Amino acid sequence: MRPPIASLVVLLLVVAALTMIGLDGIHAERVPQAVLDGEQQIAADTALSMRTTIDVEASTVRRTADAYPATSTSTPATALKALTSARKTVLGSALLDPHTGKLLAAGGKTVPLAGLDIARTASGHGAIPPRLVTSSGARQLVYFAKVTLPAQQEDANQDQNQVQSQTERQWLLVVSEALPAPTAYGAGRTADMLDASGTALATTAHGKASPAAADSGLPSAATRAAKGSGRDTDASGSLLGAATGSRRTVAGWAQVASATGPGDTDDLGLVVLTSHAVPATTADADYSGFALKAAGALAVLALLLGLALHFSVQRPLLRLYLSAGRLARGATEDGPIAWEELSRPVPVHGFGELARIGRALESLRRQLLGESGPQEFPHRRGPGYRALAVVGVVVVACWAVPMIFLLNRADTANAVPAPVLAVQQTRTEIATNRIRQSLDQSYTDLSDAAASLPGRSRAAQTEVLRHALDDHKQYRSLYLLDRSGGITLRVGDTPLRTLVHVPGGGGITTVNTSGRIPAIAAYAQVRAVKGKTSAAGVVLFGEIDVKALNSILPRPKLGSVWVTDSDDKVLAASVGYRAFQSLPESGLARLARATQGAPGTAGTATSRVLRTSSGPSVDAAAPLAQSGPTARLGWHVVTAEPAAALQIPAVQAEQRTMLAGILGLTLSAGCLGWLHVVVIRPLRAVALLVERLAGGDRRTVLHPVNHDEVGSVTRSLELMRQALAERDRAARSGHVGEPSRSLRENTLQR
Repeated sequence: MRPPIASLVVLLLVVAALTMIGLDGIHAERVPQAVLDGEQQIAADTALSMRTTIDVEASTVRRTADAYPATSTSTPATALKALTSARKTVLGSALLDPHTGKLLAAGGKTVPLAGLDIARTASGHGAIPPRLVTSSGARQLVYFAKVTLPAQQEDANQDQNQVQSQTERQWLLVVSEALPAPTAYGAGRTADMLDASGTALATTAHGKASPAAADSGLPSAATRAAKGSGRDTDASGSLLGAATGSRRTVAGWAQVASATGPGDTDDLGLVVLTSHAVPATTADADYSGFALKAAGALAVLALLLGLALHFSVQRPLLRLYLSAGRLARGATEDGPIAWEELSRPVPVHGFGELARIGRALESLRRQLLGESGPQEFPHRRGPGYRALAVVGVVVVACWAVPMIFLLNRADTANAVPAPVLAVQQTRTEIATNRIRQSLDQSYTDLSDAAASLPGRSRAAQTEVLRHALDDHKQYRSLYLLDRSGGITLRVGDTPLRTLVHVPGGGGITTVNTSGRIPAIAAYAQVRAVKGKTSAAGVVLFGEIDVKALNSILPRPKLGSVWVTDSDDKVLAASVGYRAFQSLPESGLARLARATQGAPGTAGTATSRVLRTSSGPSVDAAAPLAQSGPTARLGWHVVTAEPAAALQIPAVQAEQRTMLAGILGLTLSAGCLGWLHVVVIRPLRAVALLVERLAGGDRRTVLHPVNHDEVGSVTRSLELMRQALAERDRAARSGHVGEPSRSLRENTLQR
């Protein structure tokens, strides 16, 4: 009996303390933490884009070198021209002897090789990461790749070791390109690329923005923080810059380094720094007064409820327990002790079940004394202790329900600061650009494969497609269509397509409208060769594995991300989804449609705070493409981040207020339910049994179920039942009134 009541009081007091601590700790800052976190994530997203750009370029240089069809008669000059002539981003190139560093051929501007140990650089067996070098005062990236040459058979009698040595002969391809400049997203934002010393290598501003270098402390602070975080991680952080009037500069930094172990950008020491001037918050958010009132009200309720249960349940039950034990001793003993125990009336305490048990015990006492016979009790009874438990829950609910549904509710329109909303839109644009680059690269890779198919035999075409499938993991299937739409050649998994069409040109499209997996595909035309039989297929399709697309969508603190088609049906998502399903909220679909511009325009990104079933949500949408192979599809990228995940004072207050109400209501219901199970329900059963016993039922054996106060009362009742049953048997055998005479004699003696 005591543990449920004590637990109820203690737990409610704990909830009151947590309410006080949680709400009193919410304070509005001049620059909300959510804005700082958002700028940090923008820098991290920008660094990821930079890392992806450098990784793709390094992979392209290596793949071009691996695919070069070198022969024993190839010369360095012809090989260099073939390797670099199609690449417009190349500033300078060179072929070197990897063992001696001797220059074999050069093209374009002079490649800055000063300070590079060519022999040591080329001595490893793995891929050679790019280097950051200086040329004419400008920083450039130098990419490396090994070109393997076949053996030159100069002597047919040379031994096997010499043949093996000649087979492994290589050249080292060195390509210099300009350092890619970071893209600045969001009006008024600046993006800087910093080297390890904090020097700005490239700066980009979006709209009217002052470079971050104007705040001279930010670049050095960013590079110091990056050095302290380690070189092989994608560490990031945020900084506060100088204040100008009512605006404060907020900066984010992130390393351009691999997030999953050694990568091409780890040794470059590059850091992305983004900065943006935001208006300082002037609103005062002080919840200490509310916290004190709410916690005090709950503490008072807890103490009053505990006192009510103590005086109405605990003390009456303890007295009843003592009275039942006294009557049991009087029923089982003889002489003066029995009379002393049975002579005192049973006091009736409390109400409900305890009052019923007390009245029935008094009737049993008189029956044991022989003063009365069995007594019938009315079937209609008043409210019992179950009603008391319900009233206790209702009393706590009067405090909890307003906390959950009414108090400190965040205003959907004004709870989220404008800079936080702008951050969500900016990050959505960055995600859109990342997805667009991935799809554009898939189309470019497929176009390269399609360009190598004309004039080849079927076996050669199959080999080309197999190499393309192995080199580009984003494809799940590559296949050629003839003019009727039939598949003439396929490598990889079974195609998912359900639409049979032969489109013109090239681009990105979907080739199914139903099923478990959306089939997004890149396609390119296979040109015919003059004077030769037309190719077996006229269009090359590459179905993109939707898992590869889904893997690039999740980003920290961006929330859920969806790629939708022109009908707002989901094609890819960062969370679990069903193909071609609608967006989870109708407001998200309206937001996606709001990005559509006038006919012939690409549309613009937009953002909004929407009220959902789980609270306010910071949402944004952006058109997928403004140009390129995906421009005419009408696809969108939609993001939704619960405002509860952002450190916004109004939303934090709503969340913690609701949590306090839920905790208070749940714990009180649990403790009172516990009291009902271990005390109230057994009391109801005992009250029914003792009334039957007092009414003359001597056959029902009373078995104690619990080892507590109620169980002790049950055991005492069983002893009284046995005594009354023995007296009834004695009465039937002709010794009527013997127990009563014995008690009277004891009375006279006293």
